[in-house]
Amino acid sequence: MKIILALYGVVATLQSNSFARVYATYGGIFIVMSLLWAYKVDRYIPDKFDIIGALIALLGVGIIYYMPRN
Repeated sequence: MKIILALYGVVATLQSNSFARVYATYGGIFIVMSLLWAYKVDRYIPDKFDIIGALIALLGVGIIYYMPRN
């Protein structure tokens, strides 16, 4: 399992420059979907800090992904 996780990290370094933005977007969406999954499947009620953290992550995704580049 550790080898698979290490390879997962190495493969990300072999991608093109724009991959970083795609990976950041994936991370933000993953956070939100994890909370939704926990709410629907595990009957977990996110508290205000969970929601604030997810919103901050999505704000970061928006900044990374949509801000103009030179």
